[in-house]
Amino acid sequence: MISMAQKSRNTHSAIFCEVRVDEELNQVRVTRVVSAVAAGRIINPKTARSQILGGVVMGIGMALHEETFADKALGRWMNHNYAEYHVPAHADIEDIDVIFVDEPDPEVTPLGVKGLGEIGIVGTAAAVANAIYHATGKRVRQLPVTIDKLLPP
Repeated sequence: MISMAQKSRNTHSAIFCEVRVDEELNQVRVTRVVSAVAAGRIINPKTARSQILGGVVMGIGMALHEETFADKALGRWMNHNYAEYHVPAHADIEDIDVIFVDEPDPEVTPLGVKGLGEIGIVGTAAAVANAIYHATGKRVRQLPVTIDKLLPP
């Protein structure tokens, strides 16, 4: 007999990513993302999908754009407002597919619902970095993956 403490009650997901890398410029474009999410019963599919889409866009931003710079002499952030902090724009986002696994879990809640939260963001940056590795052969371990990190040594 399995007790409740031994069962996983969390939402989980798998994220797959496809990128295109310009060989001359080392410029990366995310062309497709598929996010498969198991979050119990989905009560409102439209808002649930929007939540995952927003998380995926944030994950793409984390992987390719978002970076904070610290002044090492003063210990202050150099880009501390949105004018200097890059986030994805509509033109940076192409095809995103969201798939929900229909698995109501009545042991978690009476309705079988689990939370979505920011599950869309969790693996997206890693999926983008892995897709870049498979496209270029260059493993980048510090985000964001910028042009200078893809240059040959």
